Amino acid sequence: MAAPGRIGCAVWLLALLLLSGCSGGNKEEKERDLLHIQSEEGTHAKKVILILVDSLMYEAIDRGIAQQKLPTLKYLIDNGQYYKDIVSSFPTMSVTIDSSLMTGTYPDQHHIPGLAWYNADTEKDINYGTGPMEIMRKGVKDVVWDGLLHLNSRDLSPAVSTIYEELSRKGLKSGSINGLIYRGPVEHTIEIPAWLGKTVSLPESLTVKGPDYLSFGSLSNPLDGLKQLPDSLANRMGFNNEFAVETAAYLIRNNKLPDFLYVYLPDLDQELHKKGPSSMKGLVKLDKQLHDLLQAFGSPDKARSQATVMIVGDSGMSQLRPAREHSVIELTTLYSGYSSLRPGDRVTKDTELVFAVNETMAYVYKLHTKASMRQLADVVEADQRVDLIAWKEDGWIHVTKGGAQTAFQYKPGGKIVDQYGQAWTVSGDAALLDMHMKRENNGLRYGQYPDALRRIYGALTSHKGQFLVVTAKEGYELKGHSSPTHEGGGGHGSLHETESLIPFIVWGAEEKLASRRVVDIKAYIERILMHP
Repeated sequence: MAAPGRIGCAVWLLALLLLSGCSGGNKEEKERDLLHIQSEEGTHAKKVILILVDSLMYEAIDRGIAQQKLPTLKYLIDNGQYYKDIVSSFPTMSVTIDSSLMTGTYPDQHHIPGLAWYNADTEKDINYGTGPMEIMRKGVKDVVWDGLLHLNSRDLSPAVSTIYEELSRKGLKSGSINGLIYRGPVEHTIEIPAWLGKTVSLPESLTVKGPDYLSFGSLSNPLDGLKQLPDSLANRMGFNNEFAVETAAYLIRNNKLPDFLYVYLPDLDQELHKKGPSSMKGLVKLDKQLHDLLQAFGSPDKARSQATVMIVGDSGMSQLRPAREHSVIELTTLYSGYSSLRPGDRVTKDTELVFAVNETMAYVYKLHTKASMRQLADVVEADQRVDLIAWKEDGWIHVTKGGAQTAFQYKPGGKIVDQYGQAWTVSGDAALLDMHMKRENNGLRYGQYPDALRRIYGALTSHKGQFLVVTAKEGYELKGHSSPTHEGGGGHGSLHETESLIPFIVWGAEEKLASRRVVDIKAYIERILMHP
């Protein structure tokens, strides 16, 4: 049975499903929050609304339009810009991608390596909420603290600026509705249900820093007492599409839009994890929700005059094989000769390996073992279901492949320049990464692994430690001690183009996106806002 997909705030909300609802502050406090987002450019300044649809894929959009099931998306595409080949971050998991989207950087700079990773400084495995079994075994307290507070306040690097921080310095107002990465310049209060606070030793409220307007499900709802929203237990505490769309529509109708508003819609991802990427029901529902959002302006013409609307996915999704086809690669079985850390246990001098699984991608950490990185790579390389294996050693990044007899090495800087203007020194079999070299100008172009060199480098230098990056071939996924699996459903995390290329729709702006990567969208939005 497939585990639940990622939902708002990095899935740790699975731990909240036993809780009573949260009560917000009084109406006067909420009204002050709404006044605070008033644009300094005046109510008539054109805004930007960025809608991230979790696991939105261009193949599904095209199929739905061909079947005449997506009239709103068709209208936006016909009258706007439609990109089908935006390169996501890596691993292709929400928290890493959203960090890249909000900061314009890869993980080597923003320092969010994945939904699950190992912190060498604290000697703890970090899990923002990959699934109920890992949450229970690791401990609800740690997962809630990591997902609710540490993700934005501790783990996201202070050396990079979020779009909210950047726009504030330029005198512009911003807002986030259920965004996973919300760090900004303004203090807000997140209210903790009493039951949860007693269970995991949290205070009644937490002060966090976010954009001018911060909506975070029922934990931080500026519209509480002003509008009835679906934020009950049955509605996942407000972390759902309807809550986000209705909140945005309220701001539109009441002329309260900040200059930039980010809206996170999680529902499609859950459906695709369970039913696979061919399912269309969630996309049809999304199309209707987008229609309702545009209608909040009064008409499409009024919407276009008042705002630029952008819709972006975060990752693609591969169709996973059913369990009978051995679709799950058990890392604990492959590395049965080593002592590996179990969720909830502490690292000791006998702990040899730590697994941090991000669906079709995993980190394998070398701790107290004499085995070399090459020897650890050999273990997974012998499995034909494994795709890429990479690690850093002696200043080089080494790459091999499941069942391959060749290897590839590279490092930043050098005479080889890729299609994004990035320079590299390379050695070995470039075909491992499906890269095409042009001898006449030392140029390099990517095939089925878009921006492979930079994205692998970003993951391998995103945090401290000696570790492998391992990805599964299409149709397969990785598993640690208790990580969720999705046999017969959908999965992502890997570097392959199926999981890495995302759609981007821009409606209401003429400027083109020059470089088609998720890390380039932040600067694109800032240009549109500063030069409408």
